[in-house]
Amino acid sequence: MKNVLIASFDMEVGGVERSLISMLENFDYKTYSVDLMLYRQQGDFLSLLPPQVNLLKEIGEYTTFRKSIKEIFKEGQIIIGISRVLAKVNSDLKGKLARIEEPGYIQMQLMWRYALPFLPNFEKEYDVAISYLWPHYFVANKVRAKKKISWIHTDYSVIETDIKSDLEMWNKFDHILAVSEACKESFLNKYPELRNKVIVMENIVSKEFIKKMAEENLEHSMFNDKQFKVVTVARLSHAKGIDNAVKALKILRDKGYTDICWYVVGYGGEEKVLRDLIKELNLTDHFILLGKQVNPYPFINHADLYVQPSRYEGKAVTVVEAQVLQKPVIITNYSTASSQVIDGVNGLIVELSEEGIANGIVNLYQDVRKRDEISFNCKLNEINNKTEMQVLYELI
Repeated sequence: MKNVLIASFDMEVGGVERSLISMLENFDYKTYSVDLMLYRQQGDFLSLLPPQVNLLKEIGEYTTFRKSIKEIFKEGQIIIGISRVLAKVNSDLKGKLARIEEPGYIQMQLMWRYALPFLPNFEKEYDVAISYLWPHYFVANKVRAKKKISWIHTDYSVIETDIKSDLEMWNKFDHILAVSEACKESFLNKYPELRNKVIVMENIVSKEFIKKMAEENLEHSMFNDKQFKVVTVARLSHAKGIDNAVKALKILRDKGYTDICWYVVGYGGEEKVLRDLIKELNLTDHFILLGKQVNPYPFINHADLYVQPSRYEGKAVTVVEAQVLQKPVIITNYSTASSQVIDGVNGLIVELSEEGIANGIVNLYQDVRKRDEISFNCKLNEINNKTEMQVLYELI
């Protein structure tokens, strides 16, 4: 039996975390013994971990990376706290000099680089160590394994990174798994030296689990809403483009489409900014932030239309889940969009702007036949998790 380590950040509600749960549910535990290392043992999905998975003890130093600097110093992690301060100062400086809109990724790179010498090594040696979610420095630098595998869940063409620093890390992995062909190519456009390492493995999605959870008898006013309901499930972050969704709804209402209500399931750092924007545009009763929901599927199930307004994605798990529930889907034309949706067949791809989103919604709002056609095509799309798991087993 081979010993496998899988590392990820936590089990908070999110698409990547749902995909990890699905992968763990499909693992061959007769062949593989699986340890799970979470940097922080928190999140509503912790209870969904399969019993065959051995959840390892939390390590104090690794819990600090999503805590505030104040919290870190209060807990006595002085050196880690200093590394965080240095990372923030230097990333802000680099961001201003290079006019980077979001220097957050560079800040995380610097944070781990500065902290690495002071983080404990992992004692146990594994046959395979898998880093499921960035940052990958832990598995790259602190774990002993005969083989190392990492995952790409995002579109690297839109992220500013320190390429030299990244290459040092990526070169410590034997294989890098991308969640879509487009995700792979966007990564290789930035890191062409790594072409021989990168392989595509689609996200694992449990069709049976999604349908079962969608039928859960929750009570919410949305379920009795007779308006045309648009639903989005996403983090409240710049990447997910929820601000563009708010502006798109304003355009729709100004054009007379006053019976459309937009519901967003999710939470994140931009909540206050979004609430202020919603209030400013007089959409308080029409653009509803539902917050964190452990089970988002009943909300998708009650939607007339699912919209993903993202600025960039690797491959949005939530779009696949909406398609499993046979919902007509609209996604914006981010660079990996064509790997997610066949335009006009199992969804629409629209211009990445508030006007493009609004026009796409009008298109499907007015065309019931087209909505039904897209829903039917989603029903025909079969998900084969066994094929995807075989990709991983061959690498192991």
